[in-house]
Amino acid sequence: MIKTDELISEAVSLPVEIRTKLIEKLLQSLNPLQQDIDELWAQEAEKRAADIKTGRIKTVPGEEVFNKIRDRLHT
Repeated sequence: MIKTDELISEAVSLPVEIRTKLIEKLLQSLNPLQQDIDELWAQEAEKRAADIKTGRIKTVPGEEVFNKIRDRLHT
């Protein structure tokens, strides 16, 4: 089995493109659930955009939303 120092030395000597891919893979392996969450949010965003585009749901202007929030807080 390769020693940690040897592995790090080999990794550092790789071309930048390969090191970048290696870093991405290592980060994904540390936090695979975040990737799943990101994918679910991306799907939800696409669904919401499609709903707006097709008229299935109506948008509310931000100013109206903030006015309602202010009214609720002052009540």
